[in-house]
Amino acid sequence: MGLNGERGRAGERLAEAYLELLGARPCGRNVRIAGVEVDLVVDDDRTRVLVEVKLRSRSDFGGAAGAIDHRKRHRLARAASALVQSGISRVRVDVVTIDLGPGGASVRRIRNVVED
Repeated sequence: MGLNGERGRAGERLAEAYLELLGARPCGRNVRIAGVEVDLVVDDDRTRVLVEVKLRSRSDFGGAAGAIDHRKRHRLARAASALVQSGISRVRVDVVTIDLGPGGASVRRIRNVVED
C-alpha cells in the first residue's frame, strides 16, 4: 500500500475514534452497499449512518469538505436508498473531514450531506 493509502486508512481510524467519542457505535469499515464503497458505517442512536471520510493536507480547492462533489453525493445517496429498501428505516449520510495543518489535525463531522 502506498503512502496515500496508508494515510487514508489512518484517517478512517481517526474518524472512527472521533465518532466513537461522540457516542456512535462502529458497524463496519470499507463496506460495499449497492456497489458503493462506504468508508465507515456506524450506528448513532437509532440511526444507521454512512460516513465518507475525507483527509486533506492542503486547503486548496476547499480542503477536505470541498472534496465531496455531486457524483460522490449521488453514490452515497444510492447506498443509503439501498439500506432503506432493505428495511432500515433511519439512514443518514455524514462526512468526517480531516484537514492537516501545521498545528495538527482538524476533525469535523458534517451531518446530512445527502438529504431526500
